[in-house]
Amino acid sequence: MGHVNHTSIQTFVLVGFTISGTLGSLAFLGMLCIYLFTLAGNLFIIVLVRIDSGLSTPMYFFISVLSFLELWYVSTTVPTLLSNLLHGSLLISSALCFTQLYVFHSLGLTECYLFCVMAVDRYLAICRPLHYHGLMSRQVQQWLAGATWLAGFSSAIMSPSITATLPYCLREVSHYFCDLAPLMRLSCVDTDWRVQVFTVVVGLIDSCNLVIILGLYGGILKAVLKLPSAASRAKAFSTCSSHIIVVTLFYSSAWIVYVGPPVMHSEGKDKYIALVYAFLTPFLNPIIYTLRNREVKEAVRRVTRRIRGELKKP
Repeated sequence: MGHVNHTSIQTFVLVGFTISGTLGSLAFLGMLCIYLFTLAGNLFIIVLVRIDSGLSTPMYFFISVLSFLELWYVSTTVPTLLSNLLHGSLLISSALCFTQLYVFHSLGLTECYLFCVMAVDRYLAICRPLHYHGLMSRQVQQWLAGATWLAGFSSAIMSPSITATLPYCLREVSHYFCDLAPLMRLSCVDTDWRVQVFTVVVGLIDSCNLVIILGLYGGILKAVLKLPSAASRAKAFSTCSSHIIVVTLFYSSAWIVYVGPPVMHSEGKDKYIALVYAFLTPFLNPIIYTLRNREVKEAVRRVTRRIRGELKKP
């Protein structure tokens, strides 16, 4: 890494993954395929929920909101990843770098709040079934969805605020996108207090959401175990299992990078863990929500029959 006068830094260099030759080309093609499948899978869920009346429930509304969020979330970082794999180190302007940092953290925090709202929805559906549709009206669904985006983008303002104001003596970012820890390592000044503030704030946000989610699922588990038949218990659990898997994947990997022990923040390790929550989780979400869900499979059959019927018309 070359030292430069911090007043002259207008661009950063995203070093990313140093893979060259045939292996780099194969990695590029693999990542590109996964990215395209991620876009297609999440778009499929959005369209299916939109056109099939059988999925016009609060749970699928929030799943479609999650899919819409994932489209933007994965598209914030994957273009720089693909460019890195294809061309090597990538120049990025400081303004674009800090914008990427803000948008990525905003969408990540929005996802945290959305997972909490989805847990509230499942709790009301299972523990308050008689009042569920009254409490979770269409207007309430839209208000909750909007509130998650507002909360996420408001909470993330801190990220560019504590990085854009730093003086930088180095410009080679050991990551495939602009994230907080790799940028902090390039500063000319001590950033320990900034890192601690960020860790405490993000830790509190994540912890509060996770505690609420765990508390709600504790209530759900208690209610489900009281159901009279094994079939009704299995059906109740099946509506929650996909959400639990997605939450576990997202929180475990994100927690390690942003709140976990310092050894996990060391240079070179964070970018590999970031692939899990920034790249693989958005790819797996549509698979988890469709392959494990009987209602989605039935909706696909209904839509397929409808399309075939329209095509057979003269």
